[in-house]
Amino acid sequence: MANQNKILLVEDDLALRTMLRGILELNGYSVAEAGQRSEALGQLRADPAVEVVILDLGLPPFTHQITEGIQTLKQIQAEILPVKVVVLTGQDQEAAALEAIREGAFDFLAKPASAETILGAVRRAQLFQQKELELNREGITRINLNVQVSEGMKGVRSDAEERLVRQVLKETGFNVYQSAKRLGVKRENIYYFMKKFGIQRDD
Repeated sequence: MANQNKILLVEDDLALRTMLRGILELNGYSVAEAGQRSEALGQLRADPAVEVVILDLGLPPFTHQITEGIQTLKQIQAEILPVKVVVLTGQDQEAAALEAIREGAFDFLAKPASAETILGAVRRAQLFQQKELELNREGITRINLNVQVSEGMKGVRSDAEERLVRQVLKETGFNVYQSAKRLGVKRENIYYFMKKFGIQRDD
């Protein structure tokens, strides 16, 4: 039987990767590692046992941009590789997190993330992945539809989207202008999400 606790850790910072691997292994996970996009995709294609990918967005050769991480995510989606992706972003990179969710990421974590936060995200992703595989075996296929809800906001996964919008609104003291700026969207988008999720200033 294939290992049901297999994680692929895609992170170019060796020290951070070693630390993350230690946390995961101490909690019963088998960890494969990659430091760049081609290596990560090669491992995913070769090892169907991987259920969850932890993906740093800042990969070589553009470690200070999200280009390589987003491209990795796009290729995972395009090839319909059966994994859930949890992305890692730097602090105050809400727009990067939103872009990743838009492209199919299951969840996002802001660096530095605690061991508890990392494990919680991995467990949620693993649970969803296993349940979807069970449904597939029963002949039920979950279809993800990308629907444009407003300019610049396509197919964002509702749960992560709501959490991100609530977090940013709270951090800006419900300043719609600042929230829109941090998320890289128009103010109208923020009002749309507040209405969609029933978010109020006193939440």
